[in-house]
Amino acid sequence: MIERMTHHRILPRLIVPDPDRASAYYRDALGAEEVFRAPGDDGRPTVVEHRLGGSSFRVSPAVPAWGWLSPDDLGGSAVLMEIEVDDPDGTGARMTAADGAEVAVPIENRPYGKRSGRIRDPFGHLWIITGEPR
Repeated sequence: MIERMTHHRILPRLIVPDPDRASAYYRDALGAEEVFRAPGDDGRPTVVEHRLGGSSFRVSPAVPAWGWLSPDDLGGSAVLMEIEVDDPDGTGARMTAADGAEVAVPIENRPYGKRSGRIRDPFGHLWIITGEPR
């Protein structure tokens, strides 16, 4: 029988080449708040946790010896991060304003009743940006 946990959270961890640069990007583009940082022996963070609304996610550096590979190491992103926002177009514009970010799928009204699209951030991670149609 599986024991039920009374407290649990899923904390996606995005592996990136430069956690400091990624943290600044997610703060500027998404309004994420940095809530935790654990520096490694070299002073470079091993993990930076961000809060975004009621959710949290983390970024960590690529460390191939540990099996921590970035999208560039893998030849693309293996996961999609999805974020629901009040203004998909504004969020998409802030995300693509950074060098290296790009529109993967334009943000448009979709037949399933949402306004959504996909953005590839400067670190290769894919984000579905979704909200109410206009």
